[in-house]
Amino acid sequence: MKLRNSIMLGAALAALPVMGLAQDADPNVAPGPSPYILTSLLFLVGGFLVFWMAAGFAMLEAGLVRSKNVTMQLTKNIALFSIAAIMYWLVGYGLMYPGDGWTITGYVGNLFSPASLEPVGVGADGVDTGYASVGSDFFFQLMFCATTASIVSGTLAERIKLWPFLIFVAVLTGIIYPIEASWQWGGGWLSEAGFSDFAGSTLVHAAGGFAALAGAIILGPRLGKYAKDGKVVAMPGSNLALATLGTFILWLGWFGFNGGSQLAMGTIGDITDISRIFANTNMAAAAGAVTCLILTQIVYKKVDLTMVLNGALAGLVSITAGPLDPTLFGALWIGSVGGVIVVFAVPMLDKLKIDDVVGAIPVHLLAGFWGTFAVPFYTEGANFITQIIGFAAIGGFTFVVSLVVWIVLKAAGGIRVSEEAEITGLDTTELGMEAYPEFSRG
Repeated sequence: MKLRNSIMLGAALAALPVMGLAQDADPNVAPGPSPYILTSLLFLVGGFLVFWMAAGFAMLEAGLVRSKNVTMQLTKNIALFSIAAIMYWLVGYGLMYPGDGWTITGYVGNLFSPASLEPVGVGADGVDTGYASVGSDFFFQLMFCATTASIVSGTLAERIKLWPFLIFVAVLTGIIYPIEASWQWGGGWLSEAGFSDFAGSTLVHAAGGFAALAGAIILGPRLGKYAKDGKVVAMPGSNLALATLGTFILWLGWFGFNGGSQLAMGTIGDITDISRIFANTNMAAAAGAVTCLILTQIVYKKVDLTMVLNGALAGLVSITAGPLDPTLFGALWIGSVGGVIVVFAVPMLDKLKIDDVVGAIPVHLLAGFWGTFAVPFYTEGANFITQIIGFAAIGGFTFVVSLVVWIVLKAAGGIRVSEEAEITGLDTTELGMEAYPEFSRG
């Protein structure tokens, strides 16, 4: 008992200096660990939530493609993330965050500057603890890069060869995305112009959508998708349960995507803002889903689950450019417009004979434009003209460069599988294995 009392007394005495310091501390700074620790933690937690979105994309795509192509989609998703991780280290991070080392000031960063995370010993002597660890920042930003590539995968499903797709991913994640993202997040010319994209409605989602659109144009539609009489032939996905699971995973990961983009968690104000971002993000997703639920009932006389799933995702993309400033009602109507875009843009693409297997172009490109355009409604200092200019610049750059890369790949060795392989399915012809062998073999 005496020992226990002595320990308690010692602990109380040890706490006295801390309590005294707390009374003199800045009331705006959250009590507890330093801002360096808290912001690094935000990047790490936000990063692994965005990483979890990779699983969401994989499940969504696996559910929305036909069973004969599921293994190919899963292979593409794990491969693209792994390639993105290497390319972003090797080239992308230096291009995106050049500091004072621009190759072309404001436009092109460091071309040959692999990311370097210097190890530190126990105690971290000499580490700059003013903001956050370099490793946590690199990890967080990498996840956004990989997300951009995931968007392309679903659009081009069921008819593209594996290796040309992965070569494109290397170019997209190593060069295209880092350059356009540096214009805003790396302190480039769009940042100087006043363009505002908080978490990437344009820089990530629309950019991925433009890359996907370029690929879809060069690749062409799936066999039998558009009949000679102009009729659109439905090609239902293999597993709507997986698609729904993928949507919920993406919804969860988006809290890290938008919340982590606060880029600071060391003050009471930052924590309050992150909470607001979470609430607005959730509201926009819910509004997009409910809007599609109601609209598909009205337009098609039956609720379309795939539209509802994409409505939730479109709501998320719509709020991503400005998740902090709107009220909850603002997040609701911004997300609702994203849902409207999905319902009417999907058939519009079919009229243009642009075959987007999972609906990524309406969700990421078109809702990305809407979300970027909507920022000035609530964000002070943003204006509609600058938002449109920024979107057009990033979209034009990403689309044109992606188009060139796709054309070169097509000329070099082809990007599309043979008709026989497409009819049989890419799982067996390209990979030699099936996702559901027990069904095909009886």
